[in-house]
Amino acid sequence: MVRLFLIQTFLWLACGMVAEAQDARHEIAAATLLKGEAAQIKALNGLMGQADDAIFPLLEAWRKDRLFLYEANGKTVPVLLVGAKDKEGMQAAERIDTGKPLVDEKGAAIRLNAEDLNAVAHSANLRRVMKAVLDLTDLASSEPAKRRSALAAIGQAQQLEKLPALEKRLAVEKDADVLAALHEAIALVRLKSPDRAVKVAALKELEQIQSLASTDFIATVEKEAKLAKDENLAVHAHTTLLAINRHRSVVDFGGTLFRSLSLGSILLIVALGLAITFGLMGVINMAHGEMIAIGAYTTYVVQNVFAAGLALSPFGFSVMIPGLHATGWFKESYFLFALPLSFLTAAVAGILLERGVIRFLYRRPLESLLATWGVSLLLQQLLRLTFGANNVQVGSPSYLSGNWVVADILLGWNRIFVIAFAALIVFGVWLLLTKTPVGLLIRAVTQNRAMASCMGVRTERVNTLTFALGSGLAGLAGAFLSQIGNVGPSLGQSYIVDSFMVVVVGGVGNLVGTIISGLGIGSFDQFVQQYSPSVAGALTEVPWVGGFLQNLAQDSAVFGKILVLCAIILFLQWRPSGLFAVRSRNLD
Repeated sequence: MVRLFLIQTFLWLACGMVAEAQDARHEIAAATLLKGEAAQIKALNGLMGQADDAIFPLLEAWRKDRLFLYEANGKTVPVLLVGAKDKEGMQAAERIDTGKPLVDEKGAAIRLNAEDLNAVAHSANLRRVMKAVLDLTDLASSEPAKRRSALAAIGQAQQLEKLPALEKRLAVEKDADVLAALHEAIALVRLKSPDRAVKVAALKELEQIQSLASTDFIATVEKEAKLAKDENLAVHAHTTLLAINRHRSVVDFGGTLFRSLSLGSILLIVALGLAITFGLMGVINMAHGEMIAIGAYTTYVVQNVFAAGLALSPFGFSVMIPGLHATGWFKESYFLFALPLSFLTAAVAGILLERGVIRFLYRRPLESLLATWGVSLLLQQLLRLTFGANNVQVGSPSYLSGNWVVADILLGWNRIFVIAFAALIVFGVWLLLTKTPVGLLIRAVTQNRAMASCMGVRTERVNTLTFALGSGLAGLAGAFLSQIGNVGPSLGQSYIVDSFMVVVVGGVGNLVGTIISGLGIGSFDQFVQQYSPSVAGALTEVPWVGGFLQNLAQDSAVFGKILVLCAIILFLQWRPSGLFAVRSRNLD
């Protein structure tokens, strides 16, 4: 008996699902045959909130004039033409009410020509109702992201006629994020209510959920309340705005702090190698930025190798790099292969630079600056000739493309990965310098090259290995930057000056100083760019400040760089050796 009851229950549910699908199709088919716009609108309103997969394609086809009326034997049948056209322009016809092929008396499928049929007419009002139906259909989607998107659109539209359907969803919605979006959408729609008490309740709910998207709508309510001389409502709206703006300030601060950590992490990776090579050899390597670009372009090449391949034209010669045509998780893993290859490619480029140019310029800062600046221009042109002058795009794998939202602060997975990997690199460099024989040799040569050479240390080999390490770290930074922005031949030039500032402020050759200054300069730069518009607004109120400074403050990026540079200059006047000066026994 229990088994029989379960079978009957299952059959009843299955029949109910089929009946619901048939009802939606039948309702749309019946609406196409009705006379008069009002009757059709009433019929379509009956579809509000239904979760039938047939609703979306049929209404979309109606809006795009792809539903037709087929007349035969005194009957009119609404049909949808599907499939490719043959030589005579004929297509397969599908009945709207059943979703099955249109057949004649003998059961043979009928093919029709769209030019011989009358399309189902529609008006602007009908299309508006169709859009409302489609918006509410997405509320019953199985994808939470699609439901949240539909709720955001409904809330922004503030259409009171959709409020009953939204309130019904409160009883069935289970996803916490979607439920929060549903409460926000309901409150936004209620702001349009003619009932003052409903508006006040909606304002209190928006204040409680700290809705950042509602600022403009609440400001409109405040303005309308002032025009209507409703002081109580205006006070409620103003109080809600103040609370949301306070929350926005916290969100902006948290987002700026997160972005500053990611930028500081990249500067730190770039500056680590620069600090070691500069402290070891006294060489100002202006081509260090091109090592960043080499690492980024290596990531770009690896991405294309995992896909369909890459066609290059260096010096006018066509070179085709074959692709693996990878799919699925293997294609997504390209970045895991790109990281070590970026390090190795930049390290090899660093070895060639050190062996070909740098080794002749040890302890000659001015000559090394000029020589490496020339190498920098040469490498930039070489990248342009190989990959083109335009920037290229490196796609992020799925595991780096998403984000987390914590208290309305957007935390991108790619930036979280950069911060975590930078911490891992710092730990690895610390282990290398303090716990390995190679690190001991590097520290010995850094503190006293002559004495280390007398003790049998092969300083030239140490120089080469150290330069390879520094260049490889820059290549890793380039791989990270490819996940944040576009890749171009001049990519490294945006970071080389900041990297030198990190090295000088932290103390040449000091790992701890490099970490602190890298994170500090990156954070200061981001915070200045975030709040410089406020500074510009303050400057406009000062009568003796010239228009040049006011306009400069409005360009947040330039103004931020100038303030950072001024702060560093003042700091170096106080501590010329940086935060942590490297102590040695040299008398000079």
